Amino acid sequence: MDAVNLPRPAWMTEDLILLEEQARRLFAAEFAPQIEAWTEQGIMDRSAWNKLGEAGLLCAGIPEEYGGAGGTFAHEAVINREFALAGLDSIGAPLHSGIVAPYILKYGTEEQRKRWLPKLASGEMVGAIAMTEPGTGSDLQGVKTTARKSGNGYVLNGSKTFITNGQHANLIVVVAKTDPAAGAKGVSLMVVETDDAPGFRRGRKLKKLGMDWADTSELFFEDVKLPAEGLLGTEEGQGFIQLMTELPQERLIVATAALGMIERALRLTIDYVKERKAFGKAILDFQNTQFVLAECKTEATIAKVFHDHCV
Repeated sequence: MDAVNLPRPAWMTEDLILLEEQARRLFAAEFAPQIEAWTEQGIMDRSAWNKLGEAGLLCAGIPEEYGGAGGTFAHEAVINREFALAGLDSIGAPLHSGIVAPYILKYGTEEQRKRWLPKLASGEMVGAIAMTEPGTGSDLQGVKTTARKSGNGYVLNGSKTFITNGQHANLIVVVAKTDPAAGAKGVSLMVVETDDAPGFRRGRKLKKLGMDWADTSELFFEDVKLPAEGLLGTEEGQGFIQLMTELPQERLIVATAALGMIERALRLTIDYVKERKAFGKAILDFQNTQFVLAECKTEATIAKVFHDHCV
């Protein structure tokens, strides 16, 4: 039984229930047992991406014609919650499927969609989005990475940090200035296929408190030559608008993961206080324990109601 025992939301259709069960079984059998090993090595195995692709758990909201499962954001939300309930807090799949792939679907050309989305859905490619820079933080108008015109293509220069999936990614959407003098109107999204990109370099895998196997890295671009189709879409200067349009869904993805972690923590705590004994009785029997747990469950319930309404 779930720690937050609420009726299923109205949008939770039969196919979503089946997806929930499928994801829960797979994560319990093949992913959760690897957490200790992944923690020791500091990163999950690259092969895990292929397993997710084979199971149809990558790019669930991408149309079937591009290799996805043909679902909606609700399908992504169900999978992401199961990641969190299984303790897979450090996995980068929610970003890969729910952030990187939608940028390509919504703003890419038909050729770009057909080229990249099927590989993201299968796990052949791992996606990342490179926004944050050293010293820039979340001020996307202030990025210093540039993509300057060179012949029919571009030359990309700059550095990024705190990039999820940075070590494994071989398809990276990079926020860059195609017109540094134009402010926000000079921002464009560039797409780098790293397997054949001289000048691209991965830096350190960064340590994250409590997320020991999270693939979060520094990335460097030094005169990386991109073809004309390295620009996402067909028009320069659209990057800032594209980023602002997609950020609400990104925040909801974070909320889904956070809520799953809250539910898991509450479940583990309840199980513990039922078993642990002190002064001759279970910790759960102490009034203060009951008060604190009641408050925690109330806050978790309110959060889940709000979340389910947003999805």
